[in-house]
Amino acid sequence: MKTRILTLVALFVFATVSTAVAQDKKINVKESKVTWTGYKVLGQHEGTIDFKDGTLEFKDGKLVNGTFTIDMSTINTTDISGGGKENLDGHLKSDDFFGVAKHPTATLSFRKVVETDDNVYRVAADLTIKGIKSPVAFNIELESNSAETKFKVDRTKYGIKYGSASFFDGLKDKAINDEFDLQVELKF
Repeated sequence: MKTRILTLVALFVFATVSTAVAQDKKINVKESKVTWTGYKVLGQHEGTIDFKDGTLEFKDGKLVNGTFTIDMSTINTTDISGGGKENLDGHLKSDDFFGVAKHPTATLSFRKVVETDDNVYRVAADLTIKGIKSPVAFNIELESNSAETKFKVDRTKYGIKYGSASFFDGLKDKAINDEFDLQVELKF
Protein backbone atom coordinates (compact mmCIF):
# COMPACT_ATOMS: atom_id res chain seq x y z
CA MET A 1 0.00 0.00 0.00
CA LYS A 2 2.81 2.39 0.93
CA THR A 3 4.52 1.67 -2.37
CA ARG A 4 1.36 2.48 -4.33
CA ILE A 5 0.90 5.78 -2.51
CA LEU A 6 4.55 6.74 -3.04
CA THR A 7 4.28 5.80 -6.73
CA LEU A 8 1.11 7.90 -7.14
CA VAL A 9 2.72 10.86 -5.35
CA ALA A 10 5.85 10.53 -7.52
CA LEU A 11 3.75 10.41 -10.71
CA PHE A 12 1.72 13.43 -9.60
CA VAL A 13 4.86 15.45 -8.80
CA PHE A 14 6.51 14.42 -12.09
CA ALA A 15 3.40 15.33 -14.12
CA THR A 16 3.06 18.68 -12.33
CA VAL A 17 6.74 19.58 -12.81
CA SER A 18 6.88 18.45 -16.45
CA THR A 19 3.84 20.52 -17.46
CA ALA A 20 5.18 23.61 -15.75
CA VAL A 21 8.56 23.53 -17.53
CA ALA A 22 9.07 26.11 -20.24
CA GLN A 23 11.26 25.40 -23.23
CA ASP A 24 13.33 28.16 -24.84
CA LYS A 25 14.18 27.78 -28.52
CA LYS A 26 16.95 30.02 -29.85
CA ILE A 27 16.53 31.12 -33.44
CA ASN A 28 19.14 30.26 -36.04
CA VAL A 29 20.29 33.79 -36.91
CA LYS A 30 21.90 32.66 -40.19
CA GLU A 31 18.71 31.03 -41.50
CA SER A 32 16.18 33.48 -40.03
CA LYS A 33 15.53 36.70 -41.91
CA VAL A 34 13.72 40.00 -41.86
CA THR A 35 12.67 41.56 -45.16
CA TRP A 36 11.54 45.20 -45.19
CA THR A 37 9.61 47.22 -47.75
CA GLY A 38 9.50 51.00 -47.55
CA TYR A 39 7.10 53.02 -49.69
CA LYS A 40 7.28 56.44 -51.28
CA VAL A 41 4.88 58.30 -53.57
CA LEU A 42 6.64 57.14 -56.74
CA GLY A 43 7.59 53.61 -55.74
CA GLN A 44 9.19 51.50 -53.06
CA HIS A 45 12.44 49.96 -51.90
CA GLU A 46 13.09 46.55 -50.41
CA GLY A 47 15.84 45.01 -48.39
CA THR A 48 16.91 42.81 -45.53
CA ILE A 49 18.20 43.17 -42.00
CA ASP A 50 19.78 40.50 -39.81
CA PHE A 51 19.00 39.17 -36.36
CA LYS A 52 21.66 39.43 -33.69
CA ASP A 53 19.81 36.90 -31.50
CA GLY A 54 16.35 35.73 -30.58
CA THR A 55 14.44 33.24 -28.49
CA LEU A 56 10.92 31.84 -28.54
CA GLU A 57 9.57 30.40 -25.30
CA PHE A 58 7.13 27.50 -25.26
CA LYS A 59 5.14 25.98 -22.42
CA ASP A 60 3.32 22.70 -22.92
CA GLY A 61 4.11 23.00 -26.64
CA LYS A 62 2.41 26.40 -26.92
CA LEU A 63 4.12 29.71 -27.69
CA VAL A 64 4.13 31.95 -24.60
CA ASN A 65 6.90 34.52 -25.14
CA GLY A 66 9.62 35.81 -27.44
CA THR A 67 12.49 38.28 -27.46
CA PHE A 68 14.64 39.36 -30.40
CA THR A 69 17.53 41.69 -31.13
CA ILE A 70 18.08 43.10 -34.62
CA ASP A 71 21.54 44.20 -35.82
CA MET A 72 20.71 47.60 -37.34
CA SER A 73 24.15 47.86 -38.98
CA THR A 74 23.05 45.12 -41.42
CA ILE A 75 20.38 47.25 -43.14
CA ASN A 76 20.72 46.23 -46.77
CA THR A 77 18.79 47.46 -49.82
CA THR A 78 18.22 44.60 -52.28
CA ASP A 79 16.22 46.18 -55.12
CA ILE A 80 18.95 48.53 -56.41
CA SER A 81 22.71 48.30 -56.86
CA GLY A 82 25.81 50.44 -57.26
CA GLY A 83 26.00 54.01 -56.00
CA GLY A 84 22.24 54.28 -55.49
CA LYS A 85 22.29 51.28 -53.15
CA GLU A 86 25.30 52.61 -51.23
CA ASN A 87 23.64 56.03 -50.85
CA LEU A 88 20.32 54.59 -49.67
CA ASP A 89 21.96 52.13 -47.24
CA GLY A 90 24.03 54.96 -45.80
CA HIS A 91 21.02 57.26 -45.53
CA LEU A 92 18.95 54.59 -43.76
CA LYS A 93 21.78 54.12 -41.24
CA SER A 94 22.10 57.89 -40.68
CA ASP A 95 20.37 59.98 -38.01
CA ASP A 96 17.67 60.91 -40.58
CA PHE A 97 16.39 57.35 -40.22
CA PHE A 98 17.71 54.68 -37.83
CA GLY A 99 20.78 56.41 -36.31
CA VAL A 100 22.77 53.17 -36.30
CA ALA A 101 25.96 54.72 -34.85
CA LYS A 102 24.07 55.64 -31.65
CA HIS A 103 21.51 52.82 -31.77
CA PRO A 104 23.18 49.69 -33.19
CA THR A 105 20.31 47.36 -32.23
CA ALA A 106 16.53 47.29 -32.18
CA THR A 107 14.56 44.91 -29.97
CA LEU A 108 11.20 43.18 -30.02
CA SER A 109 9.77 41.76 -26.79
CA PHE A 110 6.47 39.91 -26.61
CA ARG A 111 4.08 41.17 -23.89
CA LYS A 112 1.06 38.97 -24.51
CA VAL A 113 0.55 35.86 -26.64
CA VAL A 114 -2.91 34.37 -27.35
CA GLU A 115 -3.49 31.29 -29.49
CA THR A 116 -6.19 32.08 -32.07
CA ASP A 117 -6.04 28.86 -34.10
CA ASP A 118 -3.87 25.74 -34.30
CA ASN A 119 -0.29 27.08 -34.31
CA VAL A 120 -1.46 30.66 -34.96
CA TYR A 121 -0.97 33.26 -32.23
CA ARG A 122 -1.89 36.92 -31.79
CA VAL A 123 1.07 38.75 -30.28
CA ALA A 124 1.16 42.12 -28.53
CA ALA A 125 4.78 43.25 -28.31
CA ASP A 126 7.04 46.20 -27.65
CA LEU A 127 9.32 47.25 -30.50
CA THR A 128 12.24 49.49 -29.55
CA ILE A 129 13.96 51.48 -32.30
CA LYS A 130 16.38 54.35 -31.62
CA GLY A 131 15.80 53.83 -27.90
CA ILE A 132 12.07 54.53 -28.25
CA LYS A 133 9.62 51.78 -27.27
CA SER A 134 6.21 51.54 -28.96
CA PRO A 135 3.62 48.74 -29.07
CA VAL A 136 3.04 46.58 -32.16
CA ALA A 137 0.65 43.68 -32.75
CA PHE A 138 0.74 40.86 -35.26
CA ASN A 139 -0.20 37.25 -35.96
CA ILE A 140 2.56 34.66 -36.00
CA GLU A 141 2.18 31.19 -37.51
CA LEU A 142 4.33 28.28 -36.36
CA GLU A 143 5.20 25.13 -38.29
CA SER A 144 7.61 22.53 -36.85
CA ASN A 145 10.90 24.46 -36.42
CA SER A 146 9.88 27.68 -38.16
CA ALA A 147 7.59 30.67 -37.75
CA GLU A 148 6.39 33.50 -40.02
CA THR A 149 4.78 36.88 -39.51
CA LYS A 150 4.14 40.15 -41.34
CA PHE A 151 3.36 43.50 -39.81
CA LYS A 152 3.52 47.23 -40.39
CA VAL A 153 5.67 49.65 -38.42
CA ASP A 154 4.93 53.38 -38.18
CA ARG A 155 8.44 54.89 -38.23
CA THR A 156 7.23 58.23 -36.86
CA LYS A 157 6.50 56.56 -33.49
CA TYR A 158 10.27 56.13 -33.20
CA GLY A 159 11.17 59.72 -34.05
CA ILE A 160 11.89 58.97 -37.73
CA LYS A 161 10.21 61.88 -39.51
CA TYR A 162 12.46 62.40 -42.55
CA GLY A 163 10.34 62.83 -45.70
CA SER A 164 7.06 62.35 -43.81
CA ALA A 165 4.10 64.27 -45.25
CA SER A 166 2.60 64.03 -41.75
CA PHE A 167 5.24 66.46 -40.50
CA PHE A 168 6.44 68.41 -43.55
CA ASP A 169 4.39 70.32 -46.14
CA GLY A 170 5.25 70.58 -49.82
CA LEU A 171 7.03 67.24 -50.22
CA LYS A 172 4.77 66.26 -53.14
CA ASP A 173 6.30 63.27 -54.96
CA LYS A 174 9.28 63.15 -52.57
CA ALA A 175 7.14 62.05 -49.62
CA ILE A 176 7.97 58.75 -47.91
CA ASN A 177 5.19 56.73 -46.28
CA ASP A 178 5.19 56.70 -42.50
CA GLU A 179 4.60 52.94 -42.42
CA PHE A 180 6.91 50.24 -43.71
CA ASP A 181 6.34 46.49 -43.88
CA LEU A 182 8.33 43.78 -42.13
CA GLN A 183 8.14 40.15 -43.19
CA VAL A 184 9.85 37.83 -40.72
CA GLU A 185 10.87 34.20 -41.21
CA LEU A 186 12.26 32.43 -38.14
CA LYS A 187 14.13 29.13 -38.11
CA PHE A 188 14.86 27.45 -34.77
